[in-house]
Amino acid sequence: MRQAIAHAQRGQSALGLLLILAVAGGIGYYVYKAIWSEPEAPSCEAKLVTCIKQCRKTSIDNETAQACQDACKKQEADCKRFKR
Repeated sequence: MRQAIAHAQRGQSALGLLLILAVAGGIGYYVYKAIWSEPEAPSCEAKLVTCIKQCRKTSIDNETAQACQDACKKQEADCKRFKR
């Protein structure tokens, strides 16, 4: 009986060790990405959204806002052209 209990406990310790190693590996991966990986540049669409939001905050009249948004769209087109 004691041998059966000891055998079952060995299996549990091996499973626990695998679980700990998996968690440590996951944490290690995210630490590695945070420290050594380069940050991704914002996408062209994200830049466009930010630019248009800035236009809405700073423009007083419709003509100025429209000109600003047109400039944003031109920047997005340039961004997409150079990314390809």
